[in-house]
Amino acid sequence: MQSEAIHRVLPPEFLRAALRWMRSCCRRATRWPPIGTVRFGNLRRVTPISLEFGFDRGQPIDRYYIEKFLSNNAGDIRGHVLEIGDNSYTQKFGNDCVTRSDVLHVNPDNARATIVGDLTTGQNIGSDSFDCIILTQTLQFIYDTRAALGHLHRILKPGGTLLATVPGISQISRYDMERWGDFWRFTSLSALRLFEDAFPAGNVTVEAHGNVLVAIAFLEGLGVKELKCDELDHRDRDYELLITVKAVKVGDAP
Repeated sequence: MQSEAIHRVLPPEFLRAALRWMRSCCRRATRWPPIGTVRFGNLRRVTPISLEFGFDRGQPIDRYYIEKFLSNNAGDIRGHVLEIGDNSYTQKFGNDCVTRSDVLHVNPDNARATIVGDLTTGQNIGSDSFDCIILTQTLQFIYDTRAALGHLHRILKPGGTLLATVPGISQISRYDMERWGDFWRFTSLSALRLFEDAFPAGNVTVEAHGNVLVAIAFLEGLGVKELKCDELDHRDRDYELLITVKAVKVGDAP
């Protein structure tokens, strides 16, 4: 009844204008802080706070997720383990379950490398060799990722586990770009599709980590200690900073 009375008294043009004004007020109320009042502080700059990914400010933010992933899957780091570049994670999370540790690197000048080879070609890496492969932040530097994953599957023993991490939101690694290339950034969906091309679908587990705050902090080169645990652990599926993948080769573990 009141609505009908209002329509009889007020002209339609006035009602339409009032409705537009109310909708505009509602839209402005949902924007907080209001446009033009955001305080950028130390972030109002066109260069990052640090160019070292956070290494110079403590632990890099992506390493927080990498180490949590490896810690949660430490039981799979056993037997004959292969890691890329060095074996620091094998030593940290493998404990007494590791019977042999190998390090793969493409550069023969790497003194820590026990195997000099290329995952794209599989050169110098025997089939069915490893119980576990730790592959952290490596696939983005390999152009032919499908070939690399095919060889990773080949060199795992039946029942062996690949523990991999790849970047989602990340700056370029200039060091790697100028040596062998920095080619890719991934999403949870692209990682799932790629790994399921090499491993059975039921044997691949993919998870994404991150949110807008940690993405900004990582791009600025901040360290883990500059954020709170609940900020680091909050997940927003639209801001995938780091993606973790666990893939198991079909067969019974020895």
